Amino acid sequence: MTSVASADALSASVLVLNRFYVAVHVVNVRRAFSLLLRELAEVVHIEEGQYANYDFESWREISELRARFKEPHEDWIRAVNFEIQVPRVIRLLFYDRLPKQGVRFNRRNIFARDLNRCQYCGKRYPTQELSLDHVIPRSRGGQTTWENIVCCCVACNVRKGGRTPQEAGMHLIRQPVKPKRSPLLSIKLGNPKYESWKTFLDNAYWSVDLK
Repeated sequence: MTSVASADALSASVLVLNRFYVAVHVVNVRRAFSLLLRELAEVVHIEEGQYANYDFESWREISELRARFKEPHEDWIRAVNFEIQVPRVIRLLFYDRLPKQGVRFNRRNIFARDLNRCQYCGKRYPTQELSLDHVIPRSRGGQTTWENIVCCCVACNVRKGGRTPQEAGMHLIRQPVKPKRSPLLSIKLGNPKYESWKTFLDNAYWSVDLK
């Protein structure tokens, strides 16, 4: 499918369900359409509170009918001979596995948990201008855990040095905790375009990491 799409459309995410409608992953638009074209997945669209399932061809046809009534939160891709809406949810037809529990402990999720905000001065920075800080320094026995690692700007990291916040006269804007689900997923759910995801997500248990 040769296509032309805006950067926003191509940067959208698609929720992936297994055969039993359990959320297992999040993929990009290209990957989603690849699965649809290879007949390994189908679109799941919520219409008036009910699930409607479409293969690629039927989704293309329904997209043509909907093209004149586009909503602001929708994403569309224009191919050579047609225009197709980017689905928000797809279902794998031959995949039964369940998602792994637990949130990955990595830099990306720590920055997302702390919303790219230095946990000492409270200012937001681009990712490349942030570092990670051990609240209790490793030299004092501090561990590399969710509860002891925070997002920190370079200036505050230098100021704190190898001391505790109390010794440096600094205060955390909030205590670090392990998130119950992927922080990146939480950010996505704050966007109206991903409202339909909430139907398939269990806030207490579903914690698949975003790719």
